[in-house]
Amino acid sequence: MKKKRIYVLTFLAAAMCFTGCGSQNKESEKEQVTIKVWESLEVKDYIEAVGEAYHELHPEVNVVFENVESQNSSAQIILDGPAGAGADLFAAPCDKLGELVEGGHVLPAGDSDFISASVLPSCLKAATYEEQLYGYPVSDETYALYYNKAFISEKEVPKTWEDMITYTKEHTKDGSYGFVMDATNGYYTIIFATAKGNRLFGPDGTDTSSTYLDHEDAIRGFTVMSDLAKAVGISSSDLNTEIADNLFATGKAAMEISGPWNTAVFEEAGIDYGVTTLPSLPGEETPAVSFSGARLMLVSAYSKYPEEAEDFAKFLLSEEMQKLRYEYLKCIPSVEVEIKNEAIEGFMEQLEYASPMPSTPKMTFFWDSMSSASKNIWDGADVKDTMDSCNRAIINSTLE
Repeated sequence: MKKKRIYVLTFLAAAMCFTGCGSQNKESEKEQVTIKVWESLEVKDYIEAVGEAYHELHPEVNVVFENVESQNSSAQIILDGPAGAGADLFAAPCDKLGELVEGGHVLPAGDSDFISASVLPSCLKAATYEEQLYGYPVSDETYALYYNKAFISEKEVPKTWEDMITYTKEHTKDGSYGFVMDATNGYYTIIFATAKGNRLFGPDGTDTSSTYLDHEDAIRGFTVMSDLAKAVGISSSDLNTEIADNLFATGKAAMEISGPWNTAVFEEAGIDYGVTTLPSLPGEETPAVSFSGARLMLVSAYSKYPEEAEDFAKFLLSEEMQKLRYEYLKCIPSVEVEIKNEAIEGFMEQLEYASPMPSTPKMTFFWDSMSSASKNIWDGADVKDTMDSCNRAIINSTLE
């Protein structure tokens, strides 16, 4: 923690020149303002450190952290916002953006030019809904293929899913596995639907007449997943994220699909690992397309201090605070900053082939339906029948 405190002080000195910061003398005369920030518990130390740095620059603004997990914030702001008990600024995954905008719960970004000039293209797309920018992307995210160097070298890592199936069959025995992944989560299993440019809700993620999960290219891909399941030999009920992570962390799996949040976990477990791009699907020459998901900081439509909340969000996008975020959380920055980490470089390479999660409100129905379909296919159900049903369940569902 002392090391991180030094980082805060170092970056604070540099941040004094940040465009969004004004004169302390003038601002100290202003009325005191407290902005409430909702974030996940793992981000608490970072937000508090940045809040302290921001307060040094803006003495009249106090930043208060309150724990609301990012995946729960959209539901929470709907309840707490109108009652005046919600956050001024809150974190949410980009797939929740459409639901929040359509419900009138968040404000458009007040400085779209700043965001456009600052963030990576994938993040910019993730923060856009119906050609309007909302919120500030504070990190980018995707997953890739971890491999344990004690079992397999980078050159030996399968480049295609056909080769992955062969490797898994040959190296799965006596409680050890050639490959594992969370077979229950559409966040990961969506990769099998992406051959030949097939994308969830169409090329732009906005065609809600179909999920495209029942299209021919998706069916072929999910058939590969079905074959992979047979090679792994574990039922979906015994292969969620926690179990897959544990198998890799304990040296019982040579490869696993996961994200940058596990880099520190696997290091602490003593695993000498590498990170590379996903294998390609049949007929493809490039890695399978993963979901990318920018983490957005959104200004609540119910905030009494939207200008202060937005200015703090801009501060989170400064190069200094993005570097600090990496030091605390080991997440992929949303702006161009140099990060010297081989694992992160692997995720950055996969990001070149990633596609942002759609932000249509229909995404609300994707997760449960896709989870059920993934489990069924993994456990041997007919692929076409399963994906036809999955498509209908999502498309025919409506928000109450």
